[in-house]
Amino acid sequence: MVPGRYGDGDTLYLNVAPSGSRSWIQRIVIDGRRHDIGLGPYPLISLAHARERAIENRLAIANGRNPLAEKRRTRIPTFRKAAEATFQANLPRWRDGKTAKKWMQGMEKRAFPVIGDMRVDRIGREDVLRILKPVWTTHPEVARKLRQRIRATLQWCQAHGHVEQNVAGDAINGALPVMSSVRKHHRSLPYAAVPVALTDIRACGASDSARLCLEFLVLTATRSGEVRGALWEEFDLDREQWCIAAERTKANAKHVVPLSRPAVDLLVRARPLAKGPLAFPSPRSTRKPLSDMTLMKVLHTVGLADRTTVHGFRSSFRTWASEQTDADHAVMELCLSHTVGSAVERAYARSDLIEKRRMLMEQWGAHCTTLAD
Repeated sequence: MVPGRYGDGDTLYLNVAPSGSRSWIQRIVIDGRRHDIGLGPYPLISLAHARERAIENRLAIANGRNPLAEKRRTRIPTFRKAAEATFQANLPRWRDGKTAKKWMQGMEKRAFPVIGDMRVDRIGREDVLRILKPVWTTHPEVARKLRQRIRATLQWCQAHGHVEQNVAGDAINGALPVMSSVRKHHRSLPYAAVPVALTDIRACGASDSARLCLEFLVLTATRSGEVRGALWEEFDLDREQWCIAAERTKANAKHVVPLSRPAVDLLVRARPLAKGPLAFPSPRSTRKPLSDMTLMKVLHTVGLADRTTVHGFRSSFRTWASEQTDADHAVMELCLSHTVGSAVERAYARSDLIEKRRMLMEQWGAHCTTLAD
């Protein structure tokens, strides 16, 4: 048959695709708007069967029902299925495996036992509150993240037409006490204590890779994941800089780190120890990075874990730069790969201030290694 639509009468058509496949289509008007409803493929669905389905839909409309909406409702997912779809949609933007793991763990523990098997269009505000109220005041951070995940899942459902409103959104604010906005900061060493800390780290019994990795992190004031995943191909020792690819940074933007003389010397010492692409590989495999807990274990070994976190060394740098140098605010922030200024300001300020940052990092390197050498 020639591709096209062939009418049977009374709103029923046989649709012939260019590929030759055939299917039944019913063209009907619902609430003043024309819609096409698929009734199934031919010959699996016979002409007689297609006519029966078409009559059922016409009778439903005559009785004030909407057969198209009823058909869509049969495809509405359970909350568990919707959460899994939301998780998969967000997975590419989570660079840290811990974030992805914790996202689904929190849902498995607290949300799924209550609403996991419910169709999302049947979930009400009271169901969400049953999940949140037991932990809202006793474990506020757990509750906040849990609500974010439920809200994100229902937002995905709303975008796909499965629900009309997000019952985990603003509608339930009045039923929950206002949560305090106390911010927890990372523990950090006073900058005057950093040189002694590096001396202790160098002398501890941790693996060469772990000790060098932590020392390099301190000297560059960079993030743990950036250093642990550093590749030799990212370093240009002739130009004394390290270029971290956008996909490896928190800001999702390329970050060029000027390397101080102590940082370059450290890489020269580290190069003979690494047998693969990673600058600071795991002792167990040259192709696997150190775990995030390895550097914290070094701090435990030297007795610093109760005084600072690994991330806390960035705060040590920032405080030192503010109190001991005359560097501009933008220079200090760019050294930490922070966004500086509004979108308009950033549109005009195209410079990455690399030379000014180089001077500041050289000063920081000298400060850190006053005793370490």
